Amino acid sequence: MASWLGGLGSGLGQSLGQVGDSLSSLTGQISSFTKDILLEGAEEVGDAATELHVSNSRLREIESINAAQKFENDRLKKVCSDLEEKHEAAELQIKQLSIEYRNQLQQKEVEISHLKARQNALQEQLQKVQTAAQTAQLGAGVLPAATASASYVPEVRHSSAFEGDAMDFGDIIWSQQEINRLSNEVSRLESEVDHWKQIAVSSKVQGTNDAEQSEICKLQNVVKELKQKLSQEIDEHQHELSVLQDAHRQKLVEISRRHREELCEYEERIEELENRLQQDGVSTDSMDESKITEQKKRAQSLDGGQVEELQVVKDLEDEIRKLNHKLSSAKAENKNLLKEQEFAKLEKTQIAQDYEKLKSDFYELQRSVAEQDAVLKEQKQLQSKTSLPQDVVSLQQALLEAQNEIARLSSLNQGLEKELTSAQHKHENILSSNTEDQNLEINQLRQDLERKEHELNESVAERETLIAELEELDRQNQEATQHVITLKEQLSKQHTEAESIIKQLKLDIDCERKKVSELETEKMKTIKELDSQKEKLSHCSYALNDLHITKQQLQDDIKDLQEQLRKAQDCNSHSKKEIGELQERLKEKEEELRVSLSKLTEKSNEESNYTCQDLILKEREVEIAKLQNDVSENKQINEDLQKSLSNLRTENGKLIAAIEELKQELSDAISEKKKVYLEKDAVVEALKMEKRQLEGELNETEKRLLEQARNYKQTIEELSNARSMDTTALQLEHQRLVKLHQEKDFKIAELKRTIEQMEIDHQETKEMLTTSLGGQKQLTDLIKEKEVFIEKYKNQALEVKQELEEYMKVSKNQDVLKQNLEEKDRSLAVMKEENNHLKEEIERLKDQQSRSTPVVEPKTLDIIIELESEVTQLKVIKNNLEEEIKVHKKTIEDQNQATVKLQQSLQEQRKEIDESKFQCEQMNVTHERLFLEKDEEIKNLQKTIEQIKTQLHKERQIIQTDSSDLFRETKVQTINGENGNEKHDLSKAEIERLVKGIKEREMEIKLLNEKNVSLSQQIDQLSKDEVGKLTRIIQEKDLEIQALNARVSSASYRQDVLSLQQQLQAYVLEREQVLAVLSEKTRENSQLKTEYRNIMDMVAAKEAALVRLQEENRRLSNRSENSSQDMSRETIQNLSRIIREKDIEIDALSQKCQTLLTVLQTSSTGADNGAGGVNSNQFEELLQERDKLKQQVKKMQEWKQQVITTVQNMQHESAHLQEELHKLQAQISLESDSTSRLQVDYNGLIQSYEQNEKKLKSFSQELAQVQHSIGQLYNTKDLLLSKLDLVTPSMATASSVSQLSGVQHSRPEALSEECKLLQNELEQLKKKLQEKDSTIRTLQENNQRLSDSVATASEIERKSQEGTESEMRQIREKHDVLQKSLREKDILIKSKSDQLLSVSENLSNKENENELLKQAVTNLKERNLILEMDIRKLKEENESIVARCREKETEFRALQETNMQFSMMLKEKEFESHSMKEKALAFEKLLKDKEQGKTGELNQLLNEVKSMQEKAVTFQQERDQVMLALKQKQMESNALQSEVQHLHEKEQRLNQELERLRNHLLEMEDSYTREALAAEDREVKLRKKVLILEEKLASSSTAVENASHQASLQVESLQEQLNLVSKQRDETMLQLTISQDQVKQYALSLANLQMVLEQFQQEEKAMYSAELERHQKQSAEWKKKAENLEEKVVSLQVSLEEANAALDAASRLTEQLDIKEEQIEELKKEGEIRREMLEDVQNKLMNLMNSTEGKVDKLLMKNLFIGHFHTPKNKRLEVLRLMGSILGLKKEELDQLLSEEQRGVTRWVTGWLGGGAGSKSVPSTPLRPTHQNIFNSSFSELFVKFLETESCPSLPPPKLSVHHMKPLGPAGTGKTSSSPPNSQMQDSPVAGMGRRPDANPFLAPRSAAVPLITPANSSGHLLMKPISDALPTFTPLPVSPDASAGAVLKDLLKQ
Repeated sequence: MASWLGGLGSGLGQSLGQVGDSLSSLTGQISSFTKDILLEGAEEVGDAATELHVSNSRLREIESINAAQKFENDRLKKVCSDLEEKHEAAELQIKQLSIEYRNQLQQKEVEISHLKARQNALQEQLQKVQTAAQTAQLGAGVLPAATASASYVPEVRHSSAFEGDAMDFGDIIWSQQEINRLSNEVSRLESEVDHWKQIAVSSKVQGTNDAEQSEICKLQNVVKELKQKLSQEIDEHQHELSVLQDAHRQKLVEISRRHREELCEYEERIEELENRLQQDGVSTDSMDESKITEQKKRAQSLDGGQVEELQVVKDLEDEIRKLNHKLSSAKAENKNLLKEQEFAKLEKTQIAQDYEKLKSDFYELQRSVAEQDAVLKEQKQLQSKTSLPQDVVSLQQALLEAQNEIARLSSLNQGLEKELTSAQHKHENILSSNTEDQNLEINQLRQDLERKEHELNESVAERETLIAELEELDRQNQEATQHVITLKEQLSKQHTEAESIIKQLKLDIDCERKKVSELETEKMKTIKELDSQKEKLSHCSYALNDLHITKQQLQDDIKDLQEQLRKAQDCNSHSKKEIGELQERLKEKEEELRVSLSKLTEKSNEESNYTCQDLILKEREVEIAKLQNDVSENKQINEDLQKSLSNLRTENGKLIAAIEELKQELSDAISEKKKVYLEKDAVVEALKMEKRQLEGELNETEKRLLEQARNYKQTIEELSNARSMDTTALQLEHQRLVKLHQEKDFKIAELKRTIEQMEIDHQETKEMLTTSLGGQKQLTDLIKEKEVFIEKYKNQALEVKQELEEYMKVSKNQDVLKQNLEEKDRSLAVMKEENNHLKEEIERLKDQQSRSTPVVEPKTLDIIIELESEVTQLKVIKNNLEEEIKVHKKTIEDQNQATVKLQQSLQEQRKEIDESKFQCEQMNVTHERLFLEKDEEIKNLQKTIEQIKTQLHKERQIIQTDSSDLFRETKVQTINGENGNEKHDLSKAEIERLVKGIKEREMEIKLLNEKNVSLSQQIDQLSKDEVGKLTRIIQEKDLEIQALNARVSSASYRQDVLSLQQQLQAYVLEREQVLAVLSEKTRENSQLKTEYRNIMDMVAAKEAALVRLQEENRRLSNRSENSSQDMSRETIQNLSRIIREKDIEIDALSQKCQTLLTVLQTSSTGADNGAGGVNSNQFEELLQERDKLKQQVKKMQEWKQQVITTVQNMQHESAHLQEELHKLQAQISLESDSTSRLQVDYNGLIQSYEQNEKKLKSFSQELAQVQHSIGQLYNTKDLLLSKLDLVTPSMATASSVSQLSGVQHSRPEALSEECKLLQNELEQLKKKLQEKDSTIRTLQENNQRLSDSVATASEIERKSQEGTESEMRQIREKHDVLQKSLREKDILIKSKSDQLLSVSENLSNKENENELLKQAVTNLKERNLILEMDIRKLKEENESIVARCREKETEFRALQETNMQFSMMLKEKEFESHSMKEKALAFEKLLKDKEQGKTGELNQLLNEVKSMQEKAVTFQQERDQVMLALKQKQMESNALQSEVQHLHEKEQRLNQELERLRNHLLEMEDSYTREALAAEDREVKLRKKVLILEEKLASSSTAVENASHQASLQVESLQEQLNLVSKQRDETMLQLTISQDQVKQYALSLANLQMVLEQFQQEEKAMYSAELERHQKQSAEWKKKAENLEEKVVSLQVSLEEANAALDAASRLTEQLDIKEEQIEELKKEGEIRREMLEDVQNKLMNLMNSTEGKVDKLLMKNLFIGHFHTPKNKRLEVLRLMGSILGLKKEELDQLLSEEQRGVTRWVTGWLGGGAGSKSVPSTPLRPTHQNIFNSSFSELFVKFLETESCPSLPPPKLSVHHMKPLGPAGTGKTSSSPPNSQMQDSPVAGMGRRPDANPFLAPRSAAVPLITPANSSGHLLMKPISDALPTFTPLPVSPDASAGAVLKDLLKQ
């Protein structure tokens, strides 16, 4: 059945594909089908199973396809989403680009306008030049005016701009094209201007040669035609270039693809190698692991069961790990080495590839060279066909050369092939040899590369020579133009020859291609060989790597073995130690055994009864036997270990030897490898360098070749096109060429005629020249001179123009400066007025200050400071203005100087004219020489014509390059523009900035308008002045020309006159030009004015639009501040962008209008010349553009309306959002109200609690008062009781008195009178007593009453106190309880309020969450509905599909039934057919039997057979149709089944999604319900808590009420007060609610006000910011000034302090000086007194000296004598010496006397006593008893010390302060005498005490105050020594010089 199904499928495919074919295949299929049915009738059950399998497999396939499609769908969806995002991004980019392009458009249009202006200027110049040329040619109009005008009329193409965003790119491209076109036109016009100038010059030179002019005209026409041809050729070349570029790109693509494929192959190869490496690594790892396991086993076998050897095993394991680490590192190194090897291989392959590439490049170069040669030849042939027949000969020569070169190249190729074969042989040799041979190979490669380079260079040189030859051929072609006529007849023959040559070339090209293909095959073979060699190399490298690996493994094994040896040795040593220990133990045990045996023997002898010892002995013996066994085992183990050790040592020795060998091998291999690597590196680097160089050279050569190839390919393509053309095209071309030839013949004939005419004219001119030699010479000289003059004048005119322009600029600058000056003057005037006002204000302020109090307010001070600062600023401004005025004056002076220079230059020009006249006279001499030169020039003119032709060709090329450069520049500009344009986001602040900018622009525009007006005035003035000047100059020139005419009146100067007339005309033209320039200037001025007005209007419109926008922005910002700030920003940005675009469009339109105006003007000017048709076309274009612009405006308006609608929608949305906001605000306000109520309640409770507290305090105060009053009452009671106590003792005293009186009465007394008196007194006293008793009684009664009342009162009070105290205690207790409860309640309330707040927050959060969830639920519901709708649709579709399926199934079943029926029918028919055949055979037999007699029956039977056959045929057809239908139905049923399955799956998926969504919804709803229930529970709980709290509050309030009821009446009154307070509270609550309502209203109004305020703030922010900046700047300046001033102040303070200190010091000094002066005066007075005293003393001394020369004072001698005895015995000699010196004894005598101590003393004493009788002396003060201790030391020493102390006072340094200044005391001059004994002491006569020098502070002792200068010699007297300068001089005492110190002492003692 499967085969039957397969046949069916194949048959179906064929039948479906070829329905129109024959039905024979169907019949064959039917027969096969019947056979199958017949054969497989019994096997249908099995076939069903196979069908099931097939169907299942198909189902699986379909499912897999379905899954793939699903995946693909998802992927496509993702791609779609990505593409949408990209699309959006692209749209944004496009928008940005469109903005940038619009900006660029603006720039381009501006450039276009500039270029048009330039073009107009150039056109005007051209026209002027043409007019000049026409005038020069004396009206000989050669060129038709129409052509000229047509050539210079600008072609204005206006494309429809601003059709939308789609047109942006087109606009830009158009603008670029326009710019390029205009630049080309400009260059063309410039070239034509130069051309016309040349023509003018040549016309001037040639004079009146009409024939030459006609020839020039013809040549010009020829030139134009050539130009047209050139342009056509250039277009064709460009087209060919583009084709070549496309081909080159395709080639590049192919090459890159090949390169990628090669890369992929290499990557796969690398991956394979890496995999192999990994496998090798794995194998090595497994080997290592097996070795490790073996080692472990050995270790285990060695480590029997000993505990100590386990540690050794652990150590071994650690070492094994380390070894593993080392192994891994070694493997890593191995891998690195392998990688390096691979890199080296890759580099090798790359080098080989480079070599191959170089070869291929070389072949390509050869091919290209050949193609270039062919192309060159073909080009030459074409040229020969078209223009020059001589080219054919040159082409033939070139062909021959090319063939030669091809032969040479083929030889080269053969050489290359030989080299390749040799290289291959070498490669094989290299592969057989080792790495050293690789170096040789590299060297050979190098040599090959060098050869190739040489060959390349040779080919390049040959190519250059070819190019040079080509150039020579071109030159020959140019020369061959003269022989064109002779070669005319040979053209047809050469055509045929060229065609044959072309065929030959084709054949050659085919041969070369075949060679190339052969070479490519050879190349492929070489590549394959290289690959095989590479594989061999890789195998070698693998072998090397394996060797390295084996080496490393051996090394590792050796290391392992060494380590094992070490371990074994360690183990051995350990075992030896253990054996030794065991032996020692054995010895010990043996000794112990011996001891024990001896003991045992003893014990056995002693105690034979005990049998236990026998057992012990047996056990011991057993133990000993065991130990002996152990020892023997240990010995055996030791012996084994020793054997193993010896074996290991032998193995170790072998291994060490092997290691050393391996090490040597390794070192050798490493050294070799290093060498190889180094050499390889060096070679690789050298090759890389060479490769780079070659690549650079190749690139250069490729570039050159590509450029040439392009040129040649163009020609090739032309040839190919020519070949591909049909014969008709060839015939047409032939006819065209024939026509061209005829035209060329005509032209040549014309040229011949012209040449003949030229020759005739030349001969005539020669004759004319011979006749008029003299005159011509003069004329030519004059003409030359005039030309020189004309050039000079032209240069001067240009200079004058430049100077004029400069002066114009200067005048403009002057005008600007004047305006500035005027503005500055105005500002100065304004400033002056302000200054005056400020001065007046200052005066007024001064008046106010003078009137007001001296205390100045800080405000006025600030104002004054500000005014001062303003004044300073004004001064600065004034200075700046003065400086500017000076600058302007300088500029004016400069201009005046420039005018003076101009006048000087004019004078110089006049001088030059005079000089030129003089030169004219001199130049007449040199005419004869120049005539010969003219002939030469005529000859040169013909050459120049040819040069012009060549130059034209070059100019075309130049124009091409210029255009390309321009295009590049424009591209660069556009790119720069693109880069330059930045994004602009406008916010509110930016809008404000825009407003500011617009204001500034307005100001600038106003200034510009003013400047424009002034400029226009100045330009008018200038134009008038310049016109006047020019007219004057022209008049002067006219006068000069008239003078020249007067001079040149002879016949010889007629031509001079003509030339002068021409000059005059030129001057007139120049004047006209100048006037035209002036008129243009005025016109431009008027245009500028109109433009300024337009701009002003535009600015006004923009301002209005901006104002509107600002208002809209404000409204939008006010509406959507809370909700939609981002949206507003976006809208503002969009609007700003729209405005920008509108502005750009407006500018563009204005520019277009300007360009249109210029076009109209130019067209009006061009119409005069004869180009009216263009004008009408332009107008039509303008009308079309206007219509387009109108459409665009409509579109823009519509877009604007759309924008407005979007803005309105936004506003509506913002309104909706605001309503929602209001709702939320209302909810918030309600919540705030509830919270405020709660707070109010809480506050009320707190207030009530505080009031209660206050009441309690008042109660406590009242209690205290009551207690105080009770205390007072107690005090009063105590007082009263004390009074009562006092009263009772008075009574007792009275009674005692009475008793005493009675006693006294009883006493007898003499005096009766006294008794009477006493009685009277007693009676009186009794009376008094009685009165007192009565009073006491009354008092006692009162007291009793009082005491009773007091007792009662005290009792009452006590009772009341006790009651009140108990009540107070109760109240206090209640109060405490209430306080506690209140505190608790407060805490509870606080906690509850916190809870409430948290709950409210939670509620709000939950509400928000609920809202979000509700939204989510609604969204989900909507989605669910959508999904349900989709599901319904799908269900409906599904049902419909199911119904269809059912129908199809029924149909299928019916078809199957019909099929079965048909099959049955077919079987029956077949049986029938068989039976019929049998019958037919029978019939035939019968017929054969009965042929003769039964023909009629036979015919009938035959007819019946035919009919049966036809029926069979029809049945077969029907069966085929049924089969087809069945197959179709089966296909459809399969499709339907797949669709049904797909739908089922979809249904399942959708059901799953539905269920998931339902579950999700249910979960969400459950969660919401749970949350809602939880929230409700919380609410219920909170409410319960609130109720509980309220109940508690109620209970507490009832308790409080009970307490208040129990309290006294005061508490009731307090309650009443409380009620009043509560009423007040209610009132206040009402007021609060009212106030809250008011507050809400106020809040609303406040919000509105805030909105308004914000508006105002936003408006004023800018102002404030500007002012702030200004103030900040001012403040910064002021701060700087203040800092400077502070620094100055600090410095001044420092200087002030210094000055003050100096002043203080100066004042002190002055005071001290005054004091000193006073002291000096006093001292002077004292000095005078002392001088007088001294004089007296001197007189007295003189008298004394005279009187007491030989006398000695008694008292002195007495004192000395007493002193001698008082002094100690040691120092008595000194006293004696002193006495001797006083007495005038010599030293020698004294010494003699002292030597004879006793004897001498007695004598001396006696003598002394006898002589001192009549001496007079001043009485001396006796010694005090306190001074006795002084005499312990010597007298002289004491005296000297005294003098020293007096002469050298230790004083502190002098201070300048007044407090330290003492009147000249001990601090004298400070000068001391060096010899203290010589100093003299003089005390005041007032105080005669010499020992107290400090007595008078003003009078210092002489030694201190007035010390005399130290003597030079000790012998001289002190008074005779010179006196110091500081002291008053004294008259010296007349003392003898021989007098010693004794005399001095005498004097002292006397005084």
